[in-house]
Amino acid sequence: MMKNFILICSIILCVNIVFAESYRVQAPNNPDVEVKNEQTLFILDFSNSMNEFLNSRKKVDIMLDTMREILPKISSQTPVGMRAYGYRIGITPYDSCKASKLMVPVTKGGNHLVANQIEKTRAMGMTPITYSLKSALDKDFKGFDGQKHIILLTDGGENCDESPCTFITKNLRFYPDVKIDVIAYDISNSDDISQLECVALTTRGRFYTANTAAELANSLNNSLNIEKEVEGKIILP
Repeated sequence: MMKNFILICSIILCVNIVFAESYRVQAPNNPDVEVKNEQTLFILDFSNSMNEFLNSRKKVDIMLDTMREILPKISSQTPVGMRAYGYRIGITPYDSCKASKLMVPVTKGGNHLVANQIEKTRAMGMTPITYSLKSALDKDFKGFDGQKHIILLTDGGENCDESPCTFITKNLRFYPDVKIDVIAYDISNSDDISQLECVALTTRGRFYTANTAAELANSLNNSLNIEKEVEGKIILP
């Protein structure tokens, strides 16, 4: 009788341990926990048009304020990087259309590096979206396993290379583990919107339009799927 009682207790204890492990809730900012096996790369628009005003403020300033708010919310265990285009004016139009640079390699804790880098980057050039996507897919994520997440934030359509929609459609089979979310920031041109929406939907990403600071912040929060810090407790019987 006693042996059976001990055996039943042992089984209950094991079940409770498994139950607790299965339903344990981790806070997103816990430095010992990687939230998800996904690398995130921001591709940010620093073209000259970002110096235009939106509701009495420069669009680039609104973007920077929003990034300053968003970046600290990302877990330091989530690999994050940043590519910027339009950050310089080229000597020739061809050179201007190559003004796309990986400013912060994708790495854990990269959100803090991105926060520092955006303070030093100025808006002044062209909008080489397709070249930036090519570089991100062929170089920035090279050697990475797992899901790859690009967040493209732009205030205009391509004005350098082939259309980004054509590029993605032709080459998607080479990048099956890539998802591209696109934030169309204060864009009214229907052709530009169609091209950008195609990029997002073709890669099973999400497409957002943002015409105010609040909409921009909401788009970034949704794209990053930022969670509030929570604490869960398992009460064993």
